Amino acid sequence: MSSIIGIQPPKQPAGEAQPTGDYIKDSTDRDFGPDVMELSQQVPVIVDFWAPWCGPCKQLGPVLEKIVNDAKGKLRLVKINIDENPGIAQQLRVQSIPAVFAFFGGRPVDGFMGALPESQIKTFTDKLIEMSGGVGGDDPLEAALEQAKLLLEEDDMEQAMAILQQVVAHAPENVEAITLFADCLLKQGQLEPAKQLFETLPEDTHKDQKVAALKAALELAGESEGALAEMQALQARIDADADDHEARMGLASAVFATGRADVAIDHLLHIIAADREWNDGAARQQLLKFFEALGHADPVTVAGRRKLSAILFS
Repeated sequence: MSSIIGIQPPKQPAGEAQPTGDYIKDSTDRDFGPDVMELSQQVPVIVDFWAPWCGPCKQLGPVLEKIVNDAKGKLRLVKINIDENPGIAQQLRVQSIPAVFAFFGGRPVDGFMGALPESQIKTFTDKLIEMSGGVGGDDPLEAALEQAKLLLEEDDMEQAMAILQQVVAHAPENVEAITLFADCLLKQGQLEPAKQLFETLPEDTHKDQKVAALKAALELAGESEGALAEMQALQARIDADADDHEARMGLASAVFATGRADVAIDHLLHIIAADREWNDGAARQQLLKFFEALGHADPVTVAGRRKLSAILFS
């Protein structure tokens, strides 16, 4: 994970404002990629386009620096002198300075022109911190974990897994990171690596809702491995005999593994409606495992529980 902490800004001619603090640096058109685009994958980066002759720039700069330093790592500030580095400013169509752009996730997300009052700038930066979920801070591992969560919300599984792998390597006791990484592996079809990672979790963490959900999902994936290859045969058995509960149980597991949880639940509800005590209540036990894997608040779980209650209390 890249960091600008500890990087010393280049020397500037006397009379120009020097960036101060661990979260502020000068940059150039050449270094814009790593200093802004790459770093903004971890934490919001504010870019201040300025020039030595610009009076409003000299008013704005110290205010931005103070606010960024006060944020203690939840923001970074990169200053670019457009007299020496006009390229990026031209690409962003900067027509007057000071010009401020905020980047997050490798793209511009907000900005303003001119020297605003400190209160308005604080509102601007507070919005950035809220938008990013407060990632950054003084703990780089926590920042990376938060960024991985954001990437997962955006369905960027590959980048999220790369970050989670690093977090787990540096913090093998981090239950949340292990759980997220194992879940990603499972969703990528890597059952054995996911199981091996899960086994590193202490027994006392298995009561945690997310850990319990992962455990149930791993068990279901293991059960469905053989059934996936036999789905057509299982369906043919059910078509021939709708009360072939063994075939329907196997098909439910296979269908669940393909992501069609609602269909899988309906198969189990069919068994329960026909014979709730079949095989010592195996269908109901499997159904509860499905609910555990999905999560109790999942709409499919809620609907399935409603259907189960209707069957049991009819």
